[in-house]
Amino acid sequence: MLVTNKNRLITMLGNALQGIAQERGLGEPLEPRLERPKALDHGDVACNVALQLSKAWKLNPRELAQDLVQRLQLQPEFTDLIASCEIAGPGFINFRFSNAAKAMVVQEILTAGAQFGMLGQGSGPVAHAMIEFVSANPTGPLHVGHGRQAALGDALANLIATQGIAVHREFYYNDAGVQIANLALSVTARLQGLKPGDAAWPEQAYNGEYIAEIATAFKATEQSNVTRSEAEQLEAVRQFAVAYLRNEQDIDLKIFGVKFDCYYLESSLYTDGSVAQVVEDLQSAGKTYESEGALWLKTTDDGDDKDRVMRKSDGTFTYFVPDVAYHTSKWQRGFAKVINVQGSDHHGTIARVRSGLQGVAQKRGWDIPKTYPDYILHKMVTVMRHGEEVKISKRAGSYVTVRDLVEWSGGTTPDMTPEVREQSLQRGRDAVRFFLISRKADTEFVFDVDLALKQNDENPVFYIQYAHARICSILTQWGGQVADLKSADLGLLQSKASDHLLRRLAEYPEVLTNAAEDLAPHALAFYLRDLAGDFHTFYNADRVLVDDLALKLARLALLSATRQVLENGLKVLGVSAPAKM
Repeated sequence: MLVTNKNRLITMLGNALQGIAQERGLGEPLEPRLERPKALDHGDVACNVALQLSKAWKLNPRELAQDLVQRLQLQPEFTDLIASCEIAGPGFINFRFSNAAKAMVVQEILTAGAQFGMLGQGSGPVAHAMIEFVSANPTGPLHVGHGRQAALGDALANLIATQGIAVHREFYYNDAGVQIANLALSVTARLQGLKPGDAAWPEQAYNGEYIAEIATAFKATEQSNVTRSEAEQLEAVRQFAVAYLRNEQDIDLKIFGVKFDCYYLESSLYTDGSVAQVVEDLQSAGKTYESEGALWLKTTDDGDDKDRVMRKSDGTFTYFVPDVAYHTSKWQRGFAKVINVQGSDHHGTIARVRSGLQGVAQKRGWDIPKTYPDYILHKMVTVMRHGEEVKISKRAGSYVTVRDLVEWSGGTTPDMTPEVREQSLQRGRDAVRFFLISRKADTEFVFDVDLALKQNDENPVFYIQYAHARICSILTQWGGQVADLKSADLGLLQSKASDHLLRRLAEYPEVLTNAAEDLAPHALAFYLRDLAGDFHTFYNADRVLVDDLALKLARLALLSATRQVLENGLKVLGVSAPAKM
């Protein structure tokens, strides 16, 4: 595969450079790096190490490049690995791998199957990592912003797992604070017969229809008939409403195909004393001071633009204090690598949480990196349907929910049979997940429901899934087994279209590695679109089920490998790979 071929070539270049340095008494050479040429016709990879070293070594870069090429040609592996190499411009070296070397990737894919591109467990830079995402307040249904978090977080977790790292998925429930109090107040108002728009309706109450649903559900329980004080009744409503909405959010996540290893409650940080202990640690570490009746954290010591209030004059804590306690728990649980996927409105929290953690680390003798944890902040999603922006959901009252988006994108209707509804939800889930992953998190995204419903090349997820289904159809028409293709003569794959497809397949492991390192699942979405495009080009240029048996098997092997990589990549993104469409 390309990663292996590139590594072999880098080793050979390194040996050649060492030889030049030793013979001429020069300094230690740079490690050569390979990159893709700007034009595919220039070769498979290019190297500019001659240009990089020429000044330090006081050599003409083109002459150094020529010396490198000559030394490469003397190495035993050269003829098996390299079909041609040429010096371009002032000292670039363009390499074209041999057909045999490039075709090796097909057999590697057919042998590795679903494991192709994945590193063995424990081979990553850290043993395990935590990704916290969604973490919605249990005060309403999940909105499209939560959907973007869910798609990004789940795909990123899958990506990181391909690099041999055990990944822990966590959902942090903010089940304490003012918003939860407002939820209880809203449901209580509904229980009293009030509704939005009434003169007595609380200004801070939530207006969505789901509040009425919670009130109705509460009335149907035995709790509604128990005689309590006003405060006890409010607490009973609060507990019921939080549990109700947590269950509703779980249903939304199930529809979206996202699972978590742990649901961590903010309230537990108060009940187990974690918040109080963190405050005490920060005070004893000299990271706080009293002013105007409030307790302040010296966040300016860690680069913040101003110090921040930890405990207000009324004795309540600001929202970032339990966040510091929560991340202290993450470190205590052994997660040295933590990634938080959150909305861009959390940007101001980053400096405060990191500063608080540094204070706790100072007190407890921990070595927490100053950049801990990592953050991915995503921007807003605008939903378009029937050519117009959709701003509200009847059920949520003020925003579009994840469930709305999945149902709209799958064309789900109330009159569908359960089987057809599930198929519709799958189409919607695939479209929503792929679309929300397909752009960098820090860019605003317009979700076009009408595009998600299209079954043509304009719809990127359909385009990729159709490539997979088309290959499945060809393999079914052939009727053989993948094992029959492992001995195919891949040297017969000599067309330009097959060459491009081979190159693309070989890039897959490197795409996974780079996307995981950069925390960029959109890079995999781009790759899959390009791979599908290369397949469609090959399919239109080279007939597969030809009379020539050897050529047919070679092309079928190439298609089978392509199908496997499409399936593997879609699985990482949490998107299905249908055999029929």
